[in-house]
Amino acid sequence: MIDMGDITRVQQRIAQLQKSFMGLQQVPGAVGFDAQLQQAIAAQKAAEAAKGQASGANAAQAPAKTNAAQSATQATLPVNVGTGLKAVSDLPAADGDLATMVKDAARDQNVDARLVNAIAQAESGGDQSAVSPVGAIGVMQLMPDTAAGLGVNPYDKKQNIEGGAKYLREMLDTFGGDVKKAVAAYNAGPAAVKAYGGVPPYPETQAYVDRVLDLYR
Repeated sequence: MIDMGDITRVQQRIAQLQKSFMGLQQVPGAVGFDAQLQQAIAAQKAAEAAKGQASGANAAQAPAKTNAAQSATQATLPVNVGTGLKAVSDLPAADGDLATMVKDAARDQNVDARLVNAIAQAESGGDQSAVSPVGAIGVMQLMPDTAAGLGVNPYDKKQNIEGGAKYLREMLDTFGGDVKKAVAAYNAGPAAVKAYGGVPPYPETQAYVDRVLDLYR
């Protein structure tokens, strides 16, 4: 790297020497030291400018590469298959086993399969690996003690769905077939529904009931 301060001092010295040897004849075709120096300076400046442009280009490309990587990652993220599903027949082909389990469990418990599916989608989006912060497990989000009372293993997908359908059947029987109350009881428990004579004034339960009924219709 050429030190520009040194170059300035050299130029000043050259000017002094030129004054001293002004009378000497230049060799034809030769390039003077001053001219060579100016060429070197120009080349140095050009190299620095090119380096600066390259750094700027790389910096501009970095966000673009980052955004592209983020977009690619987002594109591969799994989609929640529970969003907007209204019937068992709406389940994607990849969830054919879930649809079959829902239909079988609903038939065994004499419950509308569309209602069982709506509960499954509202609870977990049909995801058996889902575990809530309070410990509810699987597709139908069964609490361990509830699953034990129903005689099912909540970690087994088929039994989880069977247990959820069985519990929904119990809630329908408890509230005389009233779907809205049965759904509220599935979320908040039958005692709360009985205490309030309907859907409890809990924001979570009210939103849950609306969600399930929207999917069920």
